[in-house]
Amino acid sequence: MSDPFTTEQRSAVMRRVKGRDTRPELAVRRALRAAAIGYRLGGAGLPGRPDLVMKGRRTVVFVHGCFWHGHDCPRGARAPKANAGYWSAKIARNRARDAAAEAALRAVGWRVITVWECGLRRTDFADRLAEAVRGQAAAVSIAASS
Repeated sequence: MSDPFTTEQRSAVMRRVKGRDTRPELAVRRALRAAAIGYRLGGAGLPGRPDLVMKGRRTVVFVHGCFWHGHDCPRGARAPKANAGYWSAKIARNRARDAAAEAALRAVGWRVITVWECGLRRTDFADRLAEAVRGQAAAVSIAASS
């Protein structure tokens, strides 16, 4: 199946894909504020540029879209029909980059919490997030099936 857009149209569509202040990221921020947990935005200077940083707790939070980061939920496992080779390679690179960033952060003593887009649909999402931030686990992943 070929792309229904021209190269210029596709570029315009992809430029509109947000990298910050996405709906999932805003939901995580609301849950942390409701739990009275402070954080800073953007981890510039830290491996992988985490979405949220809690310096005093030495904890970072990544908010991952299931499709873009290759999660094993139904949405993340969905393979695009158009330009499948490109997308599978891109998602594989994203996953490798995510794993490397997490390993680098853990190596220097940071706790890593990964919140998956599908995990936001859990009824106990906010409680699990607050528990993960306040807990002592080295790495936590919050997904629909966890």
